[in-house]
Amino acid sequence: MSPTPPVRRLRLGLPRRMFSQVLMAQVAIAAGVAVLATGLFLAPLGDQLDDQAMRRALAIAQTTAAQPRLARDVQTTPATADGPVQREAERIRRATHAEYVVVMDRRGVRWSHTEPSQVGRHVSTDPSDALAGREVMEIDEGTLGRSARGKVPLRDGDGEIVGAVSVGIAYDSVRALLLHAIPELLAYAGGALAVGAVAAWLISRRVQRQTRDLAFSDIAGLLAEREAMLHGIREGVVALDRAGRVRLLNDEARRLLGIGDDAVGRAPDEALGTGRTADVLAGRVTGTDLLTVRGPRVLVANRMPTGDGGAVATLRDRTELEQLGRELDSTRGLIDALRAQDHEHANRMHTLLGLLELGMFDDAVEFVGEAVGDHRATAEQVTEKIQDPLLAALLVGKATVAAERGVALRLSGRTRLPDRLVDARGLVTVVGNLVDNAFDAVAGTPHARVEVELRAQGRTAVLTVRDTGPGIPAELRELVFTEGWSTKEPPAHRERGIGLAMVRRLAERQGGTATVREAAGGGAEFTVVLPEALTGPGAEPALTVPPAPRAAEEEA
Repeated sequence: MSPTPPVRRLRLGLPRRMFSQVLMAQVAIAAGVAVLATGLFLAPLGDQLDDQAMRRALAIAQTTAAQPRLARDVQTTPATADGPVQREAERIRRATHAEYVVVMDRRGVRWSHTEPSQVGRHVSTDPSDALAGREVMEIDEGTLGRSARGKVPLRDGDGEIVGAVSVGIAYDSVRALLLHAIPELLAYAGGALAVGAVAAWLISRRVQRQTRDLAFSDIAGLLAEREAMLHGIREGVVALDRAGRVRLLNDEARRLLGIGDDAVGRAPDEALGTGRTADVLAGRVTGTDLLTVRGPRVLVANRMPTGDGGAVATLRDRTELEQLGRELDSTRGLIDALRAQDHEHANRMHTLLGLLELGMFDDAVEFVGEAVGDHRATAEQVTEKIQDPLLAALLVGKATVAAERGVALRLSGRTRLPDRLVDARGLVTVVGNLVDNAFDAVAGTPHARVEVELRAQGRTAVLTVRDTGPGIPAELRELVFTEGWSTKEPPAHRERGIGLAMVRRLAERQGGTATVREAAGGGAEFTVVLPEALTGPGAEPALTVPPAPRAAEEEA
């Protein structure tokens, strides 16, 4: 026995495709609006037609009652089917296409009627209001059926009420007008529905192209995934619209750029201030892996245009990598210096061994004393002028590197800096960058010399680094502080053009300045002013030691 095939059940429901859902929704809305508009139009139309019919009946009754001869004939002639009142009323009825024109006396007896047999009989509706002198408009039932009626009093020449005139217009004619208007109205509604359906189809096609025919559930899922991705990745993401305004920021971008939600809807220049970071985000600087400095952070930025005219920029924090690169440079320099010292130490040991073998013991003692005294003098000279241990250690290490590279590193005689720095690490970064930059500038030049001056002016620290290199042309003195700008080839492990930019940013962050000018005698002179860099009112004033001549300046 063959197995029974599974029964496929027809499942009814909304289609999954967005195109079909939007089209059905818009057609349903257009149909609903058409039906509602038709109903709202027809509802008052019947009332308007009834009112027009009653007013027309009243106007005919008023015109009939205004004839003086009719009131006189009611008073002087009998109510007969061929009397003057009947003839006049029928003439008016045929001329106005009314259903009936009834003239009655004060007792309610008819003097005219569409059916002659009804002449002389009482009217079928209450005539009291008209006989009391009031005009009446109504829809009522009578011997001729339902009609729109107008009743007015009939007065003689003296104004006395002698009867009433009742005029009726067939209600079927009113209904016929209403029914006659419905097909035309439905035709208009159908046309509007057709236009709405075509417009809905066009809109749905556009939505289909823009959404790539995804279902609403797919779009909702993509949106949820996008939100999770944007706020979960450890890269900053900044989306800009076609006008260049910030449209979206993820959490990492807010942290790296130091801005909040108030930046959304604003241009990068407004949200970040003028600078390289804003230029990169706005697309004024192009390229890949562009370096920029934002506050204390070194960022790598990439910008990709989008199809709608906007762009998406990604930001990576490279601060730690940059610091590691600089530490690697310093470590390599120290290794080279230690290698040189090791070579120098071996030479000294050989010299000492030779003196001992020759029995020149006094000369050996003097030689050892001079070798040890040189290093002790260098460290003591630095720590005497610079009391902060981090800065002193940095300059002692730089002195070793300078000796290896054949550069004379000097401390100015005006150097005096107490151990009251607010941000010693920041000043170490500034000094290290400027000294390294000066070493690069004087490399390969004869009589290479770098001079460092650190002094306090109240609570302000002033740093000056001079070198005997080729100097910096006047037109490039602002450009050297721009991120990514450098005249030297970058090393393999990191980019160039960051050190001086970071120096200026660190200075500006503390409300200070970083400038460069031509040094006396040639070369470049960098000056960094850091207000409020020292704590306490006891900071040493500037120039506590009088300037010493060049010959008296100590060599670090």
